[in-house]
Amino acid sequence: MKYYLIVGEASGDLHASNLMKSLKNIDPDAQFRFFGGDLMSAVGGERVKHYRELAYMGFIPVLMHLRTIFSNMSRCKKDIVEWQPDVLILVDYPGFNLSIAEYIHKKTSIPVYYYISPKIWAWKEYRIKNIRRDVDELFSILPFEVDFFAGHNYKIHYVGNPCVDAVDAFLRSDYEDKENFINSESLSDKPIVALLAGSRKQEIESNLPMMLQAMDRYPDYQPVIAGAPGIDKDFYTPYLTKGARIIYGSTYRLLKHSRAALVTSGTATLETALFRVPQVVCYATPMARLYSWLKRHFLKVKYVSLVNLIAGKEVVRELVAADMSVDNVDNELGKLLGDTDARDEMLNEYDRMIDILGAPGASERAAEIMYSLLRRK
Repeated sequence: MKYYLIVGEASGDLHASNLMKSLKNIDPDAQFRFFGGDLMSAVGGERVKHYRELAYMGFIPVLMHLRTIFSNMSRCKKDIVEWQPDVLILVDYPGFNLSIAEYIHKKTSIPVYYYISPKIWAWKEYRIKNIRRDVDELFSILPFEVDFFAGHNYKIHYVGNPCVDAVDAFLRSDYEDKENFINSESLSDKPIVALLAGSRKQEIESNLPMMLQAMDRYPDYQPVIAGAPGIDKDFYTPYLTKGARIIYGSTYRLLKHSRAALVTSGTATLETALFRVPQVVCYATPMARLYSWLKRHFLKVKYVSLVNLIAGKEVVRELVAADMSVDNVDNELGKLLGDTDARDEMLNEYDRMIDILGAPGASERAAEIMYSLLRRK
């Protein structure tokens, strides 16, 4: 069968590539065409555009690149219609993908599947109307979404979480011990605090300086920055002061050997928890007070981190917008570095959250359901 996939960021590239591998295992004749990244290209098929040419974050960057965004959207719609796939698989990235879904549903008979559903439970709940109308099957990786969509009379498939798969595969692999990791990355013997400051320049510029200032108060620990894919090392150079180091393409190795972590909200918070690394969620924003007001009045959920959302309670401390300060980071991190009750409680809650997520195998389950549905058609 012919599969057309669209992703808009690095995490989507990872999850889509694993889904493609699983589809190839059950469909030897699988053909892929996609808007995606390097990981998807490594699986095979033809890449039309790299996701880095699509991803714009924030009102001003989007406004400045409207012509490019509309051009990409137009090309994508035309390319799908010309290629005539057996299915269109959208991966997260709702601003772009829901527009594509609307067009394909209206103009063609190509079924539209959505893998990693849009997070409309947090923001823009009205999009459920578009999803009901334009998406044939929705595949969720977050267990609480089942009840949310059921409340809107829309049945979805919960397939497990691909982060569980990725971390499980790493932990079962022959990864190096801490001594070899330290030597290979030219680190010191001090305990490591991982700094995961986001995947976009705007996030890094907002969060990394305060993370490093807080780390200045812990000279017995070494801060190690996880370099974001697609961000040149030169961009990080101004931040590499007072012993801070940076490593690329090794976030899982870094988390495995870290004592604690400072993490910008997103998939990284969940991955950090799956490695059982105590963390503080750090999310600074421009116009912090305005953001905090909007969050209180318009955000539909109590939390921003996946860890807390899945657990249904505050497991990790979230320092968001006006709460994000050097003093607050210092205060929360200090509770987690020693052998403290706060550290033990967080690790116990991590284990409960992992049970809620379920066993590995999300990509395989999603591929099996997709292939079965398509064969039936």
